[in-house]
Amino acid sequence: MRARPLTLIQDELVDYDQAMERMTDLVGQRQRDERPDTLWLLSHPSVYTIGRRTPISHLPDPTRGIPVIETGRGGQLTYHGPGQLVGYLVVKLDESEGIVDYVREVELRLVEALGKLGLPAERRDTPPGSELLTGVWTAETGRKIISIGMRQSRGVTSHGFALNVDGDLTPWNWAVACGMPDVDMTSLKRELGATAMDEVRAVVAEAFEAA
Repeated sequence: MRARPLTLIQDELVDYDQAMERMTDLVGQRQRDERPDTLWLLSHPSVYTIGRRTPISHLPDPTRGIPVIETGRGGQLTYHGPGQLVGYLVVKLDESEGIVDYVREVELRLVEALGKLGLPAERRDTPPGSELLTGVWTAETGRKIISIGMRQSRGVTSHGFALNVDGDLTPWNWAVACGMPDVDMTSLKRELGATAMDEVRAVVAEAFEAA
């Protein structure tokens, strides 16, 4: 894997709409070469986000009270909430790279991070005709622990990944996550027991060469 140092920004809980406004600003700065490649680590209050291809049948019952927001990233429905580490990646790709190439790199860096945290994990190739298996899965239990949805505009990436650390997993069961009705979403807490968010942030930042 090529060296790709990133500048690190860290926040705690940031409203999703506010985060999208700032991410758009960061992307514009990177497109104009006004800032370096960046990893922004944060968390969101409870919210479902959906891609443009997400079927209505995959959405949660509105009585659950969790807002649903359409977003410009790739992928299907995902859930964000407290106890989840979100990473937005604003990276200018080389002319020889596409967004699919970079998503694969993101998966491998996150597999490395989970390994350092003591959880063997893997990326998966998508069989022909299947829903995209983008993300990271636990090697031993076969559960999905990281969702990834990204896009590229004028050579710069946006959006990123969501790693379940120690938050409530129940909202995942109220909708169809990732376009896969049978997916079993998990977290570091479920797989390993108590896991400190600060440690996870540090290990993930290191895996992305972010400082």
